[in-house]
Amino acid sequence: MLVPMKVTAYFRDVVRLKHPGIEEAWIQRVISAPLEERQQPDGRYALWGLVAEAQNRALRVITLEDRETVHNAFFDRGFLRAMIRSPNPPPPAAPPSR
Repeated sequence: MLVPMKVTAYFRDVVRLKHPGIEEAWIQRVISAPLEERQQPDGRYALWGLVAEAQNRALRVITLEDRETVHNAFFDRGFLRAMIRSPNPPPPAAPPSR
């Protein structure tokens, strides 16, 4: 069972309209088990994960400093290109558990 996601007003009012195809379950999976995580200079976290249901596209989720309040989420085309150039590319996303 999914716990209701904490979101910023920006996510609720802008991101949801801009990216309606991104599912909350995908965002929660990335937050709980990111493939990569970086803290930004502003204190927010950028988390990446691959979404099997979206042809293994990389989903970037930006959270506030608490690492649970979602501020932004979008498919990041540059992430996979950078990972392919990396000496240790990521494994494909595992199918979601049911």
